[in-house]
Amino acid sequence: MSETVLEPPAGGWRTAARAGDRGPMARAVIAALAVALAGTALFSLATGALEIPVLSALGALAEGRETLTATELRDRIVLTEVRLPRVLLGALVGAALAVSGAVMQGIFRNPLADPGIVGVSAGAGLAAAGLIVLGGGVLAPAVALAGIYALPVAAFFGGLVTTFALYRIGTRGGMTSIPTMLLAGIALGALAGALTGLLVYVADDRQLRDLTFWGLGSLAGANWDKILAAGPVIALVLAAVPFLAGGLNALVLGEAAASHIGIRVQRLKTIAIVAVAAATGAAVAVSGGIGFVGIVVPHLLRLTIGPDHRYLLPACALLGASLLILADTVSRTIVAPAELPIGIVTALAGAPFFLWILLRRKGLTSL
Repeated sequence: MSETVLEPPAGGWRTAARAGDRGPMARAVIAALAVALAGTALFSLATGALEIPVLSALGALAEGRETLTATELRDRIVLTEVRLPRVLLGALVGAALAVSGAVMQGIFRNPLADPGIVGVSAGAGLAAAGLIVLGGGVLAPAVALAGIYALPVAAFFGGLVTTFALYRIGTRGGMTSIPTMLLAGIALGALAGALTGLLVYVADDRQLRDLTFWGLGSLAGANWDKILAAGPVIALVLAAVPFLAGGLNALVLGEAAASHIGIRVQRLKTIAIVAVAAATGAAVAVSGGIGFVGIVVPHLLRLTIGPDHRYLLPACALLGASLLILADTVSRTIVAPAELPIGIVTALAGAPFFLWILLRRKGLTSL
């Protein structure tokens, strides 16, 4: 079989690249998303059962407690101990899920790949649920050793095992079969869900309440300890994945073509899988199951700024953070004083969008 040789277009490859370059637009979008994230965070800090003038409250943070009035002191406590940890945790989790989705879609070369859909979140959730139920018994020594990092570490290994199993099942002869990968993800997710259900069956009342609310996804338990536990892991992944952008761009051409231009494909996949497992595991451990962020955010941004991962990954982090902060604000205010699990909010918004993607890929709808 003869190999097809690509002829350079008139003017050369660089001229063609400049003609289709979306870099200026992508940089403008990223700047706008950064501003939007700041605005969304301020809006979330100000919104709730107690209306707080955020700018004055933030100014009061620099003042000593002895100079504050009773109202200012109350606002400061609510802001620093309740809402600020929740906003920061929402930003971290949203960024982690969106970037994980973008990386998985790049590795598997399929816009439908997502940690929630292919079972990675379910695997992380199973490990976290196991720690919640068994942490006071057979796993007590491990919990004592890991301390506040026990839940993120357990969820990380659960997500890692699921991701590697998914990759091994879907790969034959160095080639990844997307249909096999998606079907394997559904099966692994169902298995993880069944085992989680078994843990729910044997849980006591306190553990059952934790598992039920945690399984639907929530930031209600956000505090500085959770940020300290999950934040470094997520921040490390977010700092590392931009270095994968070149390799992910090359994979668009196929694994063989990427190898021919010098990309170490197997190493790239391994690093990407570990990064996705770490970010997803840490996010699931502190927020529970939150779906559709990882598929909606990257797809929206590809429609706007294109598929270049140099711009797509940071844009996903910013938009994912903003959307999850906004979803959390809705979840805690729409039925106040009660609180709607955030996973319900993201599913209500994300499921129709996911169906639209499927229909659009079949050509039943137009952009």
